[in-house]
Amino acid sequence: MAEDRIGKKMATVRESLGLSREELAERAGCDVSVVERLESGELAPSLAPLIKITRALGVRLGTLLDDDTNVGPVVCRAEDAKRTARLKSLETASDAGVLDFYSLAAGKASRHMEPFLIDVNPAGASTHAPSQHEGEEFIYVLEGEIEVAYGKDVFRLGPGDSIYYDSIVAHEVRAAGDAPARILAVVYAPL
Repeated sequence: MAEDRIGKKMATVRESLGLSREELAERAGCDVSVVERLESGELAPSLAPLIKITRALGVRLGTLLDDDTNVGPVVCRAEDAKRTARLKSLETASDAGVLDFYSLAAGKASRHMEPFLIDVNPAGASTHAPSQHEGEEFIYVLEGEIEVAYGKDVFRLGPGDSIYYDSIVAHEVRAAGDAPARILAVVYAPL
């Protein structure tokens, strides 16, 4: 299961740096139980906490999501895109839906961007705080419709529409209505 792999990689990197779970939690600004539950695979990872944790570990997001590294170009054929992670929409306590991530650059070493195909699955109404982290995001809608809450604005996007924004502003990506959607997303999160 991808969630277990992410937790194991997180623990391996943390241990290689000689950090306790408590020290990592403090550096990442999260509760130690989040680190413990992510590492054990008990908690499905969410994008915002993973970004904070990878920054606290001094690695890029792809370090936890990828299997291999390659210094040359990486070609991802349509039939080869495999789900790399299933993340709750944004924050760990989110009920805004589930995002299935398919990495489009798995194996590319030292990259600065994280390109994904993401299946955005609908869920009930959410009542949590939106995500906020350093970096930028680009989203292009391939199928279905999504809503992007950005600050106080909400943008409804359909096939062929795109949005590019600074991730430091509170934001949330969710399916619009009861139907799933598929998007191409490129996330840049500086170390």
